[in-house]
Amino acid sequence: MPTSTAKPKPAPRKRSPKSLYSEADLAEIFRRFSIQRPEPKGELAHTNPFTLVVAVALSAQATDVGVNRATKDLFAVADTPQKMLALGEERLRDYIKTIGLYRNKAKNVIALSQKLIDDFGGQVPKTREELVTLPGVGRKTANVVMSMAFGIPTLAVDTHIFRIANRLLLAPGKTPDEVEDKMMKIIPKDYLYHAHHWLILHGRYCCKARKPECEKCVIADLCKSPEKTCDVPATLVELPPQVII
Repeated sequence: MPTSTAKPKPAPRKRSPKSLYSEADLAEIFRRFSIQRPEPKGELAHTNPFTLVVAVALSAQATDVGVNRATKDLFAVADTPQKMLALGEERLRDYIKTIGLYRNKAKNVIALSQKLIDDFGGQVPKTREELVTLPGVGRKTANVVMSMAFGIPTLAVDTHIFRIANRLLLAPGKTPDEVEDKMMKIIPKDYLYHAHHWLILHGRYCCKARKPECEKCVIADLCKSPEKTCDVPATLVELPPQVII
């Protein structure tokens, strides 16, 4: 009598871990951020999509303030791919030599300028798939450009967002891509467009890397970080307009 072989059971589907924060908690967190900073802005100075791509590419392992100091004079003479190529790699290096890794970054800026002209008619493309084909442009840079230049809701996970996602247990992950995937699933849609900047600014000025300033935090009562030192939220008021240095 033939023996029947049982079919192997399919492996159980992995479920994304649920956030420790309820939907109501998440909505309240971003509501408070929206009152604090109704119109948050990125702090990299730029004049058009091209200068934004260049500024973000230059900002890797550098501060926004440091990049802005270098690009102030650079963008006055080279604010298009054509002008950047005319400037040339050697002269470009002179403008950005105060920025870390400036030699490699200069090479990438010239190469991405050439590719924009060759493949995209001198225009910065709007899709992530096209943006990441540019030399020196990864997923994070592409997401910043999509959001700031074209108004497409994305989340660029930089060092601040990565730290906050893990420290607050909002969307813990081992890689920026993992954090981005989780954050995109839990951020309320009504707040997604500005979420990137709210989280960066919160990390830069309040939930700082070395020592978070919990007494200044407007979400201290909602925060689930084991590191927090205060449960009482700071007074919720609109902050003064940002000044881009």
